[in-house]
Amino acid sequence: MNKLDSDYLNLLSDILSNGVDKEDRTGTGTISIFGHQFVHSMSDGFPLLTTKKMAVKTMMTELKWFLKGRTDIQYLRDNNCKIWDGDYEKSGRTDGTLGPIYGKQWRSWGEYEAGYPESQIDQIKNLIEQIKTNPDSRRLMVSAWNVGELDEMVLPPCHYGFQVYTRLLNLDERISIHNKNSDPITRSSDYFHEHMDAYGIPRRVISLMWNQRSCDTFLGLPFNIASYATLLLLLAHEVDMYPGALIGNLGDVHLYQNHTDQAYEQLTRKPYPNLPKIKLSNVDILNGEFDYEILNYNHHDRLLAPLSN
Repeated sequence: MNKLDSDYLNLLSDILSNGVDKEDRTGTGTISIFGHQFVHSMSDGFPLLTTKKMAVKTMMTELKWFLKGRTDIQYLRDNNCKIWDGDYEKSGRTDGTLGPIYGKQWRSWGEYEAGYPESQIDQIKNLIEQIKTNPDSRRLMVSAWNVGELDEMVLPPCHYGFQVYTRLLNLDERISIHNKNSDPITRSSDYFHEHMDAYGIPRRVISLMWNQRSCDTFLGLPFNIASYATLLLLLAHEVDMYPGALIGNLGDVHLYQNHTDQAYEQLTRKPYPNLPKIKLSNVDILNGEFDYEILNYNHHDRLLAPLSN
């Protein structure tokens, strides 16, 4: 059993066994626990659950939409991504946007002032520059929780911020990375960091931790995991670092009452032993563009459930 599915199924079981009934804004009702940390090592593979088939294109479309700084519903609809339709329709908005949600905050935080381009802050661009120039900084953060604009959003951010952490790789770690994809070499006094530089092995590892106030465990969490894993890989590509740990700090972790049958069904499924791989190409993170190919994805059938808005 791969660790991703094992950890996820254990979380489902914990909620079903120990969760409490709570009302929620959608009127559906939830079973909820408070506080959970998810940890995945990117060296274990790309974190797509194998106990159900994931809608990868939908998740990738949403991430590109965030990175482009867009908040319009049309881009999603043009790319057959419907996950925000319900929130838009429920909001009563007629302007074609979802308000200043993730993309706005990631790429243009603040009010626009004509003639003052610096009046809006591009957090993603700044993050990349800071990683490159001050990789040991403890301020490598991006926030979507703009308290002055929450009431303008169709939905306040569920995953409201993320932090990046980088460190130097030691020589043994760099040799191990080399040996995963090339003819193995043996650690000896004949090898130095300069040899690993010649092989194109990064000097640093980069990890990402996101924080989430509200976690729809059946539908949303698997998307959040894969989306932030992709973001981590895009950042690693941009700054020439090796992807390390992906960590999620989760607050109100819940199952909607109309997702419990599907959760019990998923718990009966045996995970595949290995996670898939992902191949990224044509990466242009600041324009929200990249191509991807999912390799060796073995999975069970889809498990459909209604989205509560």
